[in-house]
Amino acid sequence: MSEVTVDRAQTSSRRRSWEQLPAAARTAVAAMTGPVLRAESVIAGFSSHLAAVVDTADGRTFVKGMRAEDPEVWTQHREAALGPYVTPIGPRVRWHINTAGWDLLGFDCVAGHFADYRVNADLLATAAAMTALGGLRSPANLELKDAEKRWGIYLSDPLDRDLLAGDALLHTDWNYSNVLITEGGTARLVDWPWSTRGAGWIDPCCWIVWLIFAGHTPAAAEGWAARVPAWHTATERQLAVFATALAEEWSATADRNPNVWTRSLRDAAREWQAHRLDH
Repeated sequence: MSEVTVDRAQTSSRRRSWEQLPAAARTAVAAMTGPVLRAESVIAGFSSHLAAVVDTADGRTFVKGMRAEDPEVWTQHREAALGPYVTPIGPRVRWHINTAGWDLLGFDCVAGHFADYRVNADLLATAAAMTALGGLRSPANLELKDAEKRWGIYLSDPLDRDLLAGDALLHTDWNYSNVLITEGGTARLVDWPWSTRGAGWIDPCCWIVWLIFAGHTPAAAEGWAARVPAWHTATERQLAVFATALAEEWSATADRNPNVWTRSLRDAAREWQAHRLDH
């Protein structure tokens, strides 16, 4: 299983529309939702093979799918397993089926827009959702990557790796398209496969890279991270160590999958690392 953070902001070339699903798979979904009256593809924000909102007489369902033989189908299983633990911070998982060569998940459909990290209201909503998530402990019975193992590969000192340990349930992938702002102004978090078990202050740190990417200075980004209570539990050394590991992770991502997004996020992570090491 690759530990590289997936670039959710780009549309996968493997994306298929609802109509391109095998008829047997569409029939299986309809058995869960009721007859599908209309289906609309969701283009941005997800790297799955299928992302669509289907309308039925009973309402709307977000359907996310991957081919069952794909090496990353584990992401579907991870989200299905996490669903009961992260609702209502994340949308409820209604069903999970494997049929006609496809692994398919059905979620409550969240109406809203992608978070804009340049807008105070969206930033406040994201910080509130992160704070709520910080109250959750990682389920002991679920297979999740531990922070000290996920990022420890980028650290040479075993004692530094231990600084990342904890029992908080972390989202870690704070791409703006993974944060949906509802009409009521509440942030809902989607796309959970990169969830990790670790110190609670790690999520605000992961967010900082996306805030710098959105145009904030490192100091301003840390100001927003400071709105999350878990941020204040980190020591200066922990922040410096994690900033180094995060910069290395984004550098590895940019090397493996070079494009304008990954390079810009790499540069944002390095900018935060430099800021931290200056402290």
